[in-house]
Amino acid sequence: MTKPSLPDLLHAAVSAVGGTERPGQVAMAEAVAEAIDDNSHLLVQAGTGTGKSLGYLVPALAQGERVVVATATLALQRQLVERDLPRTVDALHPQLRRRPQFAMLKGRSNYLCLHRLHEGVPQDEEDGLFDPFEAAAPTSKLGQDLLRLRDWSDETETGDRDDLTPGVSDKAWAQVSVSSRECLGASKCAYGAECFAEAARERAKLADVVVTNHALLAIDAIEGAPVLPQHEVLIVDEAHELVSRVTGVATGELTPGQVNRAVRRSAKLVDEKVADQLQTAAEGFERVMELALPGRLETIPEDLAYALMALRDAARAVITALGSTRDRAVQDEDAVRKQAMASVETVHGVAERITQGSEWDVVWYERHDRFGASLRVAPLSVSGLLREKLFTERSVVLASATLKLGGDFNGVGASLGLAPEGTTGDDMPVWKGLDVGSPFDYPKQGILYVAKHLSRPARDGERGDMLDELAELMEAAGGRTLGLFSSMRAAQQAAEELRSRNPELPILLQGEDTLGELIKNFAADPKTCLFGTLSLWQGVDVPGASCQLVVMDKIPFPRPDDPLMSARQKAVEEAGGNGFMAVAATHAALLMAQGAGRLVRATGDRGVVAVLDPRLATARYGSYLKASLPDFWYTTDRNQVRKSLAAIDAASKAAVSD
Repeated sequence: MTKPSLPDLLHAAVSAVGGTERPGQVAMAEAVAEAIDDNSHLLVQAGTGTGKSLGYLVPALAQGERVVVATATLALQRQLVERDLPRTVDALHPQLRRRPQFAMLKGRSNYLCLHRLHEGVPQDEEDGLFDPFEAAAPTSKLGQDLLRLRDWSDETETGDRDDLTPGVSDKAWAQVSVSSRECLGASKCAYGAECFAEAARERAKLADVVVTNHALLAIDAIEGAPVLPQHEVLIVDEAHELVSRVTGVATGELTPGQVNRAVRRSAKLVDEKVADQLQTAAEGFERVMELALPGRLETIPEDLAYALMALRDAARAVITALGSTRDRAVQDEDAVRKQAMASVETVHGVAERITQGSEWDVVWYERHDRFGASLRVAPLSVSGLLREKLFTERSVVLASATLKLGGDFNGVGASLGLAPEGTTGDDMPVWKGLDVGSPFDYPKQGILYVAKHLSRPARDGERGDMLDELAELMEAAGGRTLGLFSSMRAAQQAAEELRSRNPELPILLQGEDTLGELIKNFAADPKTCLFGTLSLWQGVDVPGASCQLVVMDKIPFPRPDDPLMSARQKAVEEAGGNGFMAVAATHAALLMAQGAGRLVRATGDRGVVAVLDPRLATARYGSYLKASLPDFWYTTDRNQVRKSLAAIDAASKAAVSD
């Protein structure tokens, strides 16, 4: 039997999902197939509308090895498992003569825990264990959520939080879920045979394609305990997010509240002397944290070092005691012990890591108005970890609409632990970068406008001229504006000011409702504008006339006092590189490319990306940032851009009235 050709398979899959085959998608599929055959690696940039999911799924399914697909967002995970994979498998079946199986796998806390649901939650209060279903008044929101979860547990086949519609609060979900550290283990748990998380793992072991998220991929790589089944091909979609997700998983945190929780959870399970030692260490740590000022700790102050050593030693003593004592007086003792052990081990792990003081770690204090002070530790770089753990035993394909920054893939490649493209050597993973372009005609569909006449943004300075400019642009566009701000404070100030200036144009502000509701309301009414910060730079997909002006208030460089970013910048400089370009400019370029990508989401879209920061036109790094953006028609002429916006607005209104 002859092997089916890749073009025939792709054609069948595209027809099955009702799509249109695009040259970029064909080029991508061929490059993915080649990387898998050669056991090499591929970074592929595929613009919005290319159909990148099928561009990697079809060659991955055709080659017959086990594939893990890791995505950053829930939305894409669901799209793959509920829409793209079922249709693609059906479409390819006649030619492949097999029907590849697929499954979704997430971290344990995403699944309902039947033990927690039926036995209750080990609590921190004096009375030990109590049943949250009895304690929460049925009339309260928490009580209603918990009752609904109990009913849902009888109906659900997956126990997956994301299959519960409508959802429940984090507080309610915490009552019925466990982390992997708190889990009793299937063999020790009375509900092990029915466990939803274990069932998901079993399905994943049998599947040809496992769809997961970046965080679980990071845990699998960092913690050394395999969570994902063995696989020959790894596809990382939304790959521009991978470094920050892996950094997040590799970041440790200690707060007084968290330490006190560990004290309360373990106190009844160990003898008084050991419990007192941890209590005393917790009080010492809390005293140090009361005086903590935000910022990086290049050397650990003596008082903090002493408090951390006391905490580490006391936590170690509790862990030893927890392992050797039994107290049958404690109801559901195994669950209580497991929760206590998880809390104390986290405290011990972070205290020991900071005390050891690796040169590859960055330590800093943070202070929140609501939560008080926290002590954090993160890796200076995750590139070595990624190179060692991801690229050694499998073929890896990294796909995104934004991987090519400043004209090449080397910036993103370096953050992933890859040497510049074309470098050869014994330990150098072989990779290539491919930009398959976009089906959109960016120079005809969009304008990049830089407000060159505005004053340079000063940190935390008033920007009256920027607000005037923004108001005029919104008016010319007739609303239809997505405002992307570099800080929540800037978004709030702009919303407050412009709501009073022009009440005709409703402004939605991130934080005033759920993101889903805000985006739905923004899309529903062309006059409505939406302002916000980080998640809007990446998470908005509103094709059509509701989003015809995307505004960035300023170039989104990391804050100069961001401890991790400034440490990374300094490390590059000490190694002889350009820290600003390697860290700050790369960070800004990635965000700007994502932000600008909100404008053109379909072939009929027209509009303007307005950057209200003159540095994009005047600074030396401006050309690098512009080269990272879609190839829009470029202007600094404020009158021209107002005329264009008014014309686009008029055309949209005319189309509605026809």
